[in-house]
Amino acid sequence: MSESAIECQEVVRSYEGGLVQALRGVSFSIPTQSSAAIVGPSGSGKSTLLHLIGALDRPTSGRVSILGQDLARITDLDSLRGRTIGFVFQLHHLIPNLPLWENVSLPAVPLGLSRAERKRKACGLLERVGLQERVEFLPVKCSGGERQRAAVARALINDPKLLLADEPTGSVDSETGRQILDLFESFAEDRDMTRVLITHNEAIAAEADLTLRIVDGRLAEQVRKA
Repeated sequence: MSESAIECQEVVRSYEGGLVQALRGVSFSIPTQSSAAIVGPSGSGKSTLLHLIGALDRPTSGRVSILGQDLARITDLDSLRGRTIGFVFQLHHLIPNLPLWENVSLPAVPLGLSRAERKRKACGLLERVGLQERVEFLPVKCSGGERQRAAVARALINDPKLLLADEPTGSVDSETGRQILDLFESFAEDRDMTRVLITHNEAIAAEADLTLRIVDGRLAEQVRKA
C-alpha cells in the first residue's frame, strides 16, 4: 500500500467568482488498496472534495491526481470515471422503470459490451449482494436496503479501482448499513480497490485506514490507523 491512489495538493474550489470557497488549500494522499473516511460538519466541503477526487468537477487551483494521473491533463474525464471509479450515493438514484439488472448494467453500456454480457455481469453482482431473486424487479418493488445494495452492485459493474461513497448508509437502518459496509470490504479484498467514504458516523470512520476531517473547507485533521 505504498503507492498513492489519490493525491490532493493545495486544492481550492471556489464558486461565484471566488466569493464562496468550498475548499481552501486541502492536501493529502490516500494509499492504494486502503480505506479513507471523510468526516466533518454539514456544509464543510466533504461532498465537494469527493466530487473532485471522483473527476466530477475540477479544482479552481491546486492538483488532484488519481492513480498517478493528473486530472488537469486529462481531457476525457467521462472515460476515466467510467473505467476507474465507482460511485455509491446516499440515495440510490436507480431508474424507476428499469429492472434491477438493467440499472446495474447501465455504466457498462459505454464500454461496448453486448446486452447479454452486461446482463450476465449485472446478475452476477446482484447475486453477490444477495439480490439474485430480485434481478427482474423494478426498484419500487424492492426495499430501501435492497435498492441501496443494487446501487453498490452498479458501482462495481466496471471493476473500478476506486470506490467512492457519499453517506451510503445514511438512508438505511443500522443493520442494512452494516451489510453495505461489509460488502465494500468484501469487494475491496477481491479487487484491490481503494475506498473513500463520506460519513457522519464516527464509529464507521474509525474503521478506516485514514480519517480526513474537513472543517470550513480546510483539512483540520488527518488520522492514520496504527
